[in-house]
Amino acid sequence: MYSVPLEQIIKDFSLECVTGNDKINDIVLTSTDVNRPGLQLVGYLEHFGTDRVQIIGMVETTYLSGLTSEERYLRLDEFFKCGFPCMVVARGLEVFPEMIAVAEKYDTPILRTQDITSRFLSALIGYLNVELAPRTTKHGVLIEVYGEGILILGESGVGKSETALELVKRGHRLVADDLVEVRRVSDKTLYGTAPDIIRHFIEIRGIGILDVKNLYGVRSVKVTENINLVIQLEFWDEKKNYDRLGLVDEYIDILGIKIPCLTIPVRQGRNLAVIVEVAAMNNRQKNMGYNAARVIKERMEDRMNNTAYEE
Repeated sequence: MYSVPLEQIIKDFSLECVTGNDKINDIVLTSTDVNRPGLQLVGYLEHFGTDRVQIIGMVETTYLSGLTSEERYLRLDEFFKCGFPCMVVARGLEVFPEMIAVAEKYDTPILRTQDITSRFLSALIGYLNVELAPRTTKHGVLIEVYGEGILILGESGVGKSETALELVKRGHRLVADDLVEVRRVSDKTLYGTAPDIIRHFIEIRGIGILDVKNLYGVRSVKVTENINLVIQLEFWDEKKNYDRLGLVDEYIDILGIKIPCLTIPVRQGRNLAVIVEVAAMNNRQKNMGYNAARVIKERMEDRMNNTAYEE
């Protein structure tokens, strides 16, 4: 199970700490779900997820303002007594004195954002889905080519980094070299990035470590990218039959998601950067419903059928 410190969320979302500033460092979040309390404020607390961030906005505040001070304190006391990581008040709304008193009683931080409730809620869910996503690491290179995230895998010395460097020279963007952190952010999406310590660096044997961002500018790098295609580089094997038509789609399973995969043999004289570019464009065409291999197959079948009919 992964976690994200509440302190990090406060920093990334520029939240104001109303109460519980001394408790923030001790709180971590482990759930991607957040809750906007409605029934909980009227006393229905069955099936209440106590590991979720609580967010209130104009509707909840208007309801609470219609109660007397004693009723408001009792409702909030029952709610905060359940225990949850924190309360976030949206729209920069004023925090009731009774809420502050109850929050201090149960050591629950109250935070505040100027953002509207629905916008903050959706942004926080997306943020938590990334930070708490299942993850793995791959020894390879992740690069964006024509908007496609290409994960290049292969044995050490096969030419992954050299291919990535050539692609950067041709105007594409490096995401990660040598070690790629892969996260499953949804049932269909894999998200790749580089560890902070090696981000934007690339290793070329014989030269050493290069800072791609400083050499080629900020347009040559990217922090994150979805993984749309995996290219497996391998040394050319004369005894192996390689696919020459592309009629059969192959996939690789990463964190339970199947990603299209190509195996490209490496031998002297092959321009791997151009091959990767073409693979990226071809993958995009396939996603748009056009498959060149199937088109030529259909033409050949039509030609054969027409010839047989004429005979």
